Amino acid sequence: MTGDPLIRVTDLCKSYENGEVLNNISIDIREGDLVSIIGPSGCGKSTFLRCLNCLEYITSGTITIAGVTVRRSPGDTRLDGAFLDACHEIRREVGMVFQAFNLFPHRTVLDNVILAPMTVKGESRREAEENAMRLLAKVGLRDFADRYPATLSGGQTQRAAIARALAMNPKVMLYDEPTSALDPELAGEVLQVMKDLDAEGMTQIIVTHQMRFARNASDYIIFMDGGEIVEKDDGDVLFTTPKSERTRAFLRHFSEEYL
Repeated sequence: MTGDPLIRVTDLCKSYENGEVLNNISIDIREGDLVSIIGPSGCGKSTFLRCLNCLEYITSGTITIAGVTVRRSPGDTRLDGAFLDACHEIRREVGMVFQAFNLFPHRTVLDNVILAPMTVKGESRREAEENAMRLLAKVGLRDFADRYPATLSGGQTQRAAIARALAMNPKVMLYDEPTSALDPELAGEVLQVMKDLDAEGMTQIIVTHQMRFARNASDYIIFMDGGEIVEKDDGDVLFTTPKSERTRAFLRHFSEEYL
């Protein structure tokens, strides 16, 4: 492959008052990659995603996404205007889907999807609605545009959340345990949307405990533990011949039917 990666992370560290969460994370992700991140609870997976989307400000290191760079030096406690502006630009390039859906309950599905394009990008209502209906059709919810989130199943609600994130026309989609609150059938609906987006060339990073999906759908898998990337490999390789004992110990918790 040629050209610069769409996402480049170098020496990313994130600390809170009670200690370090991410320790010198470095990774390149190419445009069109579908990447799954696995690892034990509390290892820093979700924090890493939130740093990529600048929902959490990095303590130090560099993140470049679609040509936009945020950078902080070790010991730098300032958040100057240039840093905050770069964070804002990255958020415009990155869509985020959360475990808890986070749709506005008092708005219809359609209104949830059109809100950000109209308020952030200045799209007209007609333009935003046309795009929203196209995206709702993509995720199988065109006939649910006038419904409210409380009337949807969990899988439908999460698919609506994906359509909402796509409405901003992001270059990257991030998912933080998007199926953990769903039963297997509903989870399958959401995972299929990700596979369809992958076929269209969308760059996607998914924090997941869905091991079978990670193995079968990902271009490669990142295993994290203790705030570090322990190893990165093709799913079949990582699940059958992991290089690290930490990876092997984690995978022992999953029976073969889930791998």
